[in-house]
Amino acid sequence: MTTLNLNVLADYETMSDAAAELVIETLKKAPENLYCFAGGDTPVGTLRRLVTAHKKGEIDLQKAYFVELDEWVGLDGNDKGSCLNYLETELFGPAEIDATHYHYFQAKSVNLENECRAANAFIEAHGGLELVLLGVGVNGHLGFNEPGVSFENYAHIIDLDSTTQNVGQKYFSKEVDRTKGITLGIKHILEAKTAILVANGEKKQAAIAHLLEEKVTNEWPVTVLRKHDNAHIFIDEIALP
Repeated sequence: MTTLNLNVLADYETMSDAAAELVIETLKKAPENLYCFAGGDTPVGTLRRLVTAHKKGEIDLQKAYFVELDEWVGLDGNDKGSCLNYLETELFGPAEIDATHYHYFQAKSVNLENECRAANAFIEAHGGLELVLLGVGVNGHLGFNEPGVSFENYAHIIDLDSTTQNVGQKYFSKEVDRTKGITLGIKHILEAKTAILVANGEKKQAAIAHLLEEKVTNEWPVTVLRKHDNAHIFIDEIALP
């Protein structure tokens, strides 16, 4: 069991600053390597800081490569609220990253197993993940690795937990099917050279409480970060149990 690098910051903005600093430091050392950034609300502050640093010339995001962490099955980048739409709106678009530099799940495909194989192959072809930036679900999921998931998975398709389905509605202005997801696996996260988790707010307290305990359990997938050799946890004070 490794020691967690826990950083408790005053609020969301300072948490995002601190997480972005570590990503920027990594990008400076490994500018052409492969990165995986979660979509969704929590990482947005970090992503916006990366774009600002890129525009100031501190880093060059156009040299790096990216792979999508997860996606709702049946959605794509044209669907507002999809994970890819978040990334294109907050990162790929503003930083003018060439489409050949990022790989995403074609989650409307009739052959989702092929999509899993393609994601695995893209990661392998780029020498593995340099860094993964994660949020955490209120049920402790990482990406769409839901409670009960195997820690031995690479990319896979998964039935989404009722909690994830209910919370996920906030991303969409209309009703969409949220029963299945496609996601990189826990093995990808564990094999990334650096893993960063950002979490803020009272709703994340239970997940953080489990992470801070010694017990690693797939009932709270976030706890697997205790097995990571280089995991950095950034939370605001309200998320601290």
